[in-house]
Amino acid sequence: MISGGGTGGHIYPAIAIANAWMEKHPDSEVLFVGALGKMEMQKVPEAGYKIIGLPVAGLQRKLTWDNLSFPIKLFKSLIQAKRIVKDFEPQVVVGVGGYASGPVLYAAQGKQIPTLIQEQNSYAGLTNKILSKKASAICVAYPNMEKFFPADRIINTGNPVRKDLLNLEGKREKALGYFGLESDRKTVLVLGGSLGARTLNQGMLKDMEAFEKDGYQVLWQSGKYYFKEMAERTEKSGLQHIHVREFIREMDLAYAAADVIISRAGALSVSELSLVGKPVIFIPSPNVAEDHQTKNAMAYVTHHAAVLLKDGEAIGNMKNEVDLILNNPELAQSLGSNIKKLAKPQATETIVHEIEKLVA
Repeated sequence: MISGGGTGGHIYPAIAIANAWMEKHPDSEVLFVGALGKMEMQKVPEAGYKIIGLPVAGLQRKLTWDNLSFPIKLFKSLIQAKRIVKDFEPQVVVGVGGYASGPVLYAAQGKQIPTLIQEQNSYAGLTNKILSKKASAICVAYPNMEKFFPADRIINTGNPVRKDLLNLEGKREKALGYFGLESDRKTVLVLGGSLGARTLNQGMLKDMEAFEKDGYQVLWQSGKYYFKEMAERTEKSGLQHIHVREFIREMDLAYAAADVIISRAGALSVSELSLVGKPVIFIPSPNVAEDHQTKNAMAYVTHHAAVLLKDGEAIGNMKNEVDLILNNPELAQSLGSNIKKLAKPQATETIVHEIEKLVA
């Protein structure tokens, strides 16, 4: 059983783990448990797996009416999670983070079922810290995680990523054709996550004319919340080399086409980008618990493996940072080479091996 979700950063590692497990153990049955109304309820069935939704939701940081219903939703989710665990009888339960993983792992631990936590970030959330006390194994992607978890159960595996990202060689020409890009222009890939990032989108609106004027082309994932407005604004501008997409499924091709990448610093994005080996400008979101995206990014910046641009300074400066990198081939090559040294391409297989040890 695999539980968690809420964002692509939790869902895609979960699916990667499930796929790798089923490749080795095709006779197994994998059940996902997610949160009703969240992305996983669509993305998991699209990947071919069954999912059950819990009514659980998170606490909002400011006082809202939703917070008043939090205890009721949590109580209902705990009751349902106990029933699901009892009916499915899993041999092991994997929690990838997100609202649903708390009740499900709590229910499994209450029945003495082995649990594995897959913590993507460099800063662990409260739920995982609590669950780790009874977890059988804790797979992490960053060093020094013993400040959050019992040191004797930590395995530094890295984050699981999609298999198609492991080899981008020879895909550039196909990628340019697929996205309608030109081979004689440098390509800037802008990624704000599946839902979108306001700062990255506002920064693109500010700089897009300058990008095109100076001979760049931009492949821009604006995200679900902003796509309509960004597409309308781009069309109105008459610019020919700014390509806006709501969501990019073919990430291997997007990465293959890119000469430089501007991205938020969610754990999954950071792990994927280390495999890609292209120069990256991280613009961490300030709207996350304990500013963990900045911590994720700094783990790379301190190794001269990426550039950090603060969210509050990004609008009006995105193109300047791109220029600094692409006008200096030595810097671009160095950033790409250094980030690849930090990659963990075997992360998914290592996590599957840890699950096998718990099932045995």
